[in-house]
Amino acid sequence: MMDFFKQKAQHFVNHFMKTILLVGASSAMAQSTARILEQEGNRVIRLSRNADYSDFPILDYHESLPTLDSAIDGIVYFPGTIQLKPFRSLKVEDFKQDLEIHVFGAINVLKAYASLLSESSSVVLISSVAAHLGMPFHASVSLSKGALEGLALALAAEWSPKTRVNVVAPSLTLTPMAEKLTNSPEKVEAGANRHPLKRLGNPEDFSQIISFLLSDNSSWITGQTFAVDGGLSALKV
Repeated sequence: MMDFFKQKAQHFVNHFMKTILLVGASSAMAQSTARILEQEGNRVIRLSRNADYSDFPILDYHESLPTLDSAIDGIVYFPGTIQLKPFRSLKVEDFKQDLEIHVFGAINVLKAYASLLSESSSVVLISSVAAHLGMPFHASVSLSKGALEGLALALAAEWSPKTRVNVVAPSLTLTPMAEKLTNSPEKVEAGANRHPLKRLGNPEDFSQIISFLLSDNSSWITGQTFAVDGGLSALKV
């Protein structure tokens, strides 16, 4: 009888529990995603340069990535910046910095852990509405997030059918990273009014779809970018 219950427990683990790596785990979006994944019974491995939010001590997403000893069913890459300047004020180093964080950091993480990805695994990368909608002062983030989406599309083709690769593209969200853009009621109202749904995003808007893309419920979806942006990139109202 005990063996029967052990077999049933192992069956549950094999079919319902996934191991998900969250990179940039200190972000509000990552924290919200981690809560949902753990509530669903998944194992979450956190990587962050902020030691309070990391399961391993790391200094960056390049040289100090830890060695993991188990298969990974999903990877989400959250690191990002909001660097808004007129093109004439942007230095080449500003573009390089955004590319380093948004693109080369993701490349290094995926190269480090690609061999650990399990069958039917999933990768989710975080882009921006700025990769799809031309906006003043967004040249650097548009460049780097556009490159990230190109990487995702190529990997979705190269890694299928074993691993699905998708992108979530947010608009302005109420998170600490966007504080300079949302630090007064007037700024929040102005930002909300630019969106057809007349509000700004919150971390839960994104963590729900990220969780879906990591799950088996999205097993026939790959190579897609999901605009979670209150309708900003598609609608004029």
